[in-house]
Amino acid sequence: MKWTEVNVTTTNEAVEAVSNILMDAGASGTKIDDAADFAALQPEFPGELLVKADLPHVAHGAVVTAYYPETVALAEIIPIIKARFSKLADFGLDAGDTNIVQRPVAEADWSTVWKKYYHPVRVTRYLTVVPSWEDYQPADSMEKTLILDPGMAFGTGTHPTTALMLQALELTIRGGETVLDVGTGSGVLSIAAKQLGAGPVLAYDVDQIAVDAAKMNLDLNPVAADVQVSANDLLKGITQHADIIVANILADIIVPLIPQAWPLLPEDGLFLMSGIIADKYSLVVTHLQQTGFRIVETLRRGDWYGIIAKKPGAND
Repeated sequence: MKWTEVNVTTTNEAVEAVSNILMDAGASGTKIDDAADFAALQPEFPGELLVKADLPHVAHGAVVTAYYPETVALAEIIPIIKARFSKLADFGLDAGDTNIVQRPVAEADWSTVWKKYYHPVRVTRYLTVVPSWEDYQPADSMEKTLILDPGMAFGTGTHPTTALMLQALELTIRGGETVLDVGTGSGVLSIAAKQLGAGPVLAYDVDQIAVDAAKMNLDLNPVAADVQVSANDLLKGITQHADIIVANILADIIVPLIPQAWPLLPEDGLFLMSGIIADKYSLVVTHLQQTGFRIVETLRRGDWYGIIAKKPGAND
């Protein structure tokens, strides 16, 4: 999978706000290069010689760097980002010029950055995403860990759209359900489904890199040992029926998935979806309703929406 690095020049006081905006707009991770942090930098160990001039840094203000997978439509997202930057002054924040520069990222560079900035995060009430290189112990008996080495695959659990689907799975799985995970990415939703008590789980992704990454992540989670993952274009040609279908993909891809999901669900079957930016929400809802789905619940984090839809049963 290809990645794009988006660098935003801003001020020291606005780095957190800028970082949050970039994450809300689909970034899979951010890092901050702040001149104030550099000025306060001290040797890590007593007696260590620290030559600051040899370290790469920004001289003034800060640069917030965000990483976007090719699954995020940056041409659509960048104008939204710029509009939100322009409103920071309304909250008393001087964000500076917020100049945006994009560049492609080499796979090796991305892997290094990811391991440096990715740490355990408790995303929902019961689910915590843990990188494979971290030694982490659950805080209580109810907490379930999702062990990931995200590599180049999208969907780590810390991104708002993936977090929305983790929340949706937590709300809907009761135990034993057959689940189809469409656009599995890193496999995090399949792992979560098994941790929450799902029965058979089948995962699909059109990207072979994501399929390979998902298989590696599944191997890190014994509970998900029986998950079947394979390359496929959405649900084309799939005949496996399911109680729950989950998809964390972009709205424009969800739309053609809707009629594919309908015949694979029984009455009262659930279709969980996210990756829906605010201005695409009504489009997805319209297509769901036209197909016959009923909206059960809408979830939201920042500018992103998740939807729990139901195929009506005899009592609806």
